[in-house]
Amino acid sequence: MNIVDRAKAPTPKFFKVLRAVGLSVAAVGGSLLAAPISLPAALITVAGYLTLAGGVITAVSQTAVENE
Repeated sequence: MNIVDRAKAPTPKFFKVLRAVGLSVAAVGGSLLAAPISLPAALITVAGYLTLAGGVITAVSQTAVENE
């Protein structure tokens, strides 16, 4: 099964929820990175990690498929 077939296959309910959580985490991190005010360096670093973690969670949960 190639990556395109995996992305089109049905996703289990748990991974759908996990995908939504990953998207939310990435959105929070992205909004902190794009904030129009200056934030402490530690907060910017955490926001970068949140964005990365959210992207990875979303990508991994998107490729999970149900067994037939």
